[in-house]
Amino acid sequence: MTFSKSVNLGKYKMISPLNDPKLEIILERLHQARDAQAAETDAAFERREQQIPIDIEGYYDAELRSFLADKFVALDRDKAIFCYLLCRSLNAKRIVEAGTSYGVSTLYLAAAVRDNQNANGLVIGTEIEPAKVKIARENFRKAGLNDYIDLREGDLRQTLQDLYEPVDFMLIDIWEVAQPALELVSPHLRPGAIVACDNTAVDIAEYGEYFEYLNDPRNRFKTMTVPFEGGFEISVKI
Repeated sequence: MTFSKSVNLGKYKMISPLNDPKLEIILERLHQARDAQAAETDAAFERREQQIPIDIEGYYDAELRSFLADKFVALDRDKAIFCYLLCRSLNAKRIVEAGTSYGVSTLYLAAAVRDNQNANGLVIGTEIEPAKVKIARENFRKAGLNDYIDLREGDLRQTLQDLYEPVDFMLIDIWEVAQPALELVSPHLRPGAIVACDNTAVDIAEYGEYFEYLNDPRNRFKTMTVPFEGGFEISVKI
C-alpha cells in the first residue's frame, strides 16, 4: 500500500480557490506535517504487506491500528481542492466524511459549506481515535470553521446511524469500513449526490466489497476512477 503523492506541476503552481489566507496557512502546516510522516507510513505498510496480504483477514490488527493511531490519514492537496470544487458545484449543504483523522480534508469540506452560504450547512465527520478528535477540533477552532462541523467520536457504524437530512456529498478515506460506511449513508444520498473514495486503485483488493456495492444496480450508482495518483473513485447517486 502506498499513500498517493501530490501532482508535480513543474513550474506551474496550483492556485488555491479557497480565498482564505488564515485557512490556507493552517492547511499548509497540516499538509507539511502529513508529508513528513508519509515515508514512515509507507514503509510500515510495505513491511506489513510482506507479512500479510492486504485482502487477508487480520491485516488491520491491533499492532497496525496502534501504529496508525497518531498518523495523518489525509487527502493530498489536489484531491482536497477537487472535493472543495465538487462541493461548491453541488451547492452542498450536508456532507458526510468517513474518516476525519486530524481534520485536514474536513477543513476543505467545511470551507465549501461556508462558501455555499446555505443555512444550517454542516459537515458530519467521524473519527474513532480520541486523541485525533481533540486535535481535529482544535484545528477547526483555529480555522474559524467549527460551527460548520459536527465531529462524531466513535465507530462510524454507530455514530452515523442518525442522519435525518439528505446528503449532498460523502468523502470516504477509511479503508477498513468503506463499504459499511457507504451502505449506511446511501439511503440518505439525494439523487445527484457524489461519493468520493481515496486510493481505490492501489488498494483494489481491500475495496472489493466497496466496488461490489457500487456496481450492484439496485444501489443506483454510476462510478469511475479519476486518475489522481492512487486512484480517486467518484460515484454519483442516480
